[in-house]
Amino acid sequence: MALQIIDRRLAGKNKSVGNRERFVRRYKTQIAEAVRRAVAKRDIRHIEQAENITIPRKDIQEPVFHHGQGGVRDTVHPGNTEHVRGDRIARPQGGSGGGGGSQASDSGEGEDDFTFTLTKEEFMELFFEDLALPRLLRTHIASTLQYKTRRAGYSHDGTPHNLAVLRTMRGALGRRIALTKAPHRELKALEDALAELMAQDDGTSEAVAELQQRIAVLQARMGKVAFLDPLDLRFRSRTKVPEPSSQAVMFCVMDVSGSMDQSRKDLAKRFFILLYLFLTRHYEKIEIVFIRHHTQAAEVGEDEFFHSTESGGTVVSSALVLLDQVIRARYPAADWNIYVAQASDGDNFGDDGGNCRSLLADKILPLARYFAYVQVAPDEQSLWQEYSQLLPLFSHFAMRKVAEPGDIYPVFRDLFKKEGVPV
Repeated sequence: MALQIIDRRLAGKNKSVGNRERFVRRYKTQIAEAVRRAVAKRDIRHIEQAENITIPRKDIQEPVFHHGQGGVRDTVHPGNTEHVRGDRIARPQGGSGGGGGSQASDSGEGEDDFTFTLTKEEFMELFFEDLALPRLLRTHIASTLQYKTRRAGYSHDGTPHNLAVLRTMRGALGRRIALTKAPHRELKALEDALAELMAQDDGTSEAVAELQQRIAVLQARMGKVAFLDPLDLRFRSRTKVPEPSSQAVMFCVMDVSGSMDQSRKDLAKRFFILLYLFLTRHYEKIEIVFIRHHTQAAEVGEDEFFHSTESGGTVVSSALVLLDQVIRARYPAADWNIYVAQASDGDNFGDDGGNCRSLLADKILPLARYFAYVQVAPDEQSLWQEYSQLLPLFSHFAMRKVAEPGDIYPVFRDLFKKEGVPV
């Protein structure tokens, strides 16, 4: 009799969780493309919300098998008042069948497009799926070790689902052989002796009776050897072993000076909000440091970084000096993967651009895994020109321009795409 297992566990409010997961896996490419289209229309403040996703029906159509129209068939049409036997019935007008209900559209999308709602978690997972911190290495074993389970042979104790059946049966067979090997040899000798005596007399002698009694006792003793004994049980054993844990820190540096008007500050904030969502979504262990600057730089909290407003002159090197100090005081390069993202309009005070280039080349870039500079202004100003001189010298240094909100997400994907993944 075959064993049938039925899973009757509740699946929450959505009773089709399994089907939904299979659908997302099967049409992941089409859904991811629909997510990108939705992002292009969405405000950054609403980026982390659920979304209704529409997939063109042509992308999810499957082949359908049906019977052909061959053969001779008699058809009865109830209420037929127009045809008699032998009449030819004209083919219905309107195409080759596919089902009605769709309406014409000059945009290529009609009623038959499939629409469903992605949850907030599903949307964010697809949104950031092909992004990662570049050059992330396991450079140090963190103080809080991560553990990974590995096979560690077999043990006599364990839970039923860890029972090693083959190893258990092999041990039981070996035990039975060991306990019955000598009795088997003795039994064979007694049976041979009994056969010789039976050939010499009629089997009524005392010697025959004695041999028969010894054989019966020996067979009873062998029958008491258990087929499976608790000593035979073997369970798969697993042990936890420490493994290296990568430590990473991301520095977010933003210009909040007077040259950064409200629209530019908004662009910078949008970029960093996107970066913040990306980091907190994918890296639970990562630390994030926020640095704002005008003529002076300060390390601030998350809320002040995104919502506080300031004005004044611009001395970019003040932020880089503070960045270097924080790295050397709290995040030694031997123990941490260091990443920096800087946003500015490119304007800087006097000859400070040379100081910035020197600070990057001599102190910061040799320690950093990746440095991304985003200029929220279309014109190439002094800071852009100074930073451009570093591009041929450091492969892990990148520069991009953002002129309007629609440029933020493409630039972000370009800066933080996974290796080998096209933009």
